[in-house]
Amino acid sequence: MVVDDDPDVVEAISLSFNLQWPGSTVVGLGTGRAALQRFSQENPDVILLDIGLPDIDGFEVCRKLREQSNVPILMITARGEEIDKVRGLELGADDYVTKPFGYLELSARIKAVLRRTTLPTSSPAANFKAGSLQINFAAHEVRVRGEVVRLTPTEYKLLDQLTHNAGQVMLHDTLLQRVWGPEYKGEIDYLRIYIRRLRERIEADPQHPQMILTERGIGYRFNPPEAVAGPSQ
Repeated sequence: MVVDDDPDVVEAISLSFNLQWPGSTVVGLGTGRAALQRFSQENPDVILLDIGLPDIDGFEVCRKLREQSNVPILMITARGEEIDKVRGLELGADDYVTKPFGYLELSARIKAVLRRTTLPTSSPAANFKAGSLQINFAAHEVRVRGEVVRLTPTEYKLLDQLTHNAGQVMLHDTLLQRVWGPEYKGEIDYLRIYIRRLRERIEADPQHPQMILTERGIGYRFNPPEAVAGPSQ
């Protein structure tokens, strides 16, 4: 699904998709309301979402979509400001490309996003517990204080890497390569935003985390399970 009010952009992306993924179907929509209305009907595999739409802006469309789905979303905009990139990622977008972009670059980004939707295979250690956090790796289920926490595929992959290496410092570039892919080396903003989102979902006090610890200038470390305090009684 391509949501952009510029027909030339929609047509160019459609041609690119037909070359890269023969047999694919591209649904082009020009407004945010149309995207929200058609989303359930179309059930797209990926959404390319322009920020500067004529009715609801792309940020609001992204927020509403994230309330109901983990579908991969790439924000597309003519704006190059860093704050727009950060805001889009914080609202749950998976990636961000700035107009004008090359279609080979766009194709690579789409492939990377789709690759990240494949969840890790089950680990021999099928369960993990640290304080109030419980993970059933076989079922890809995360619970905090007994309640199921819905994570995006990228959030789950990041948590999977951290917990499987509990007690070890995971370098920025190691996490970026294992979770996002080799194309994202050096993109530390992605990592910082997703770490913050993970903390908001699993930490009792995200401002003073007990589980996901920052190793300043180096990376992140998941506290060993025995070092994480359980929920207060």
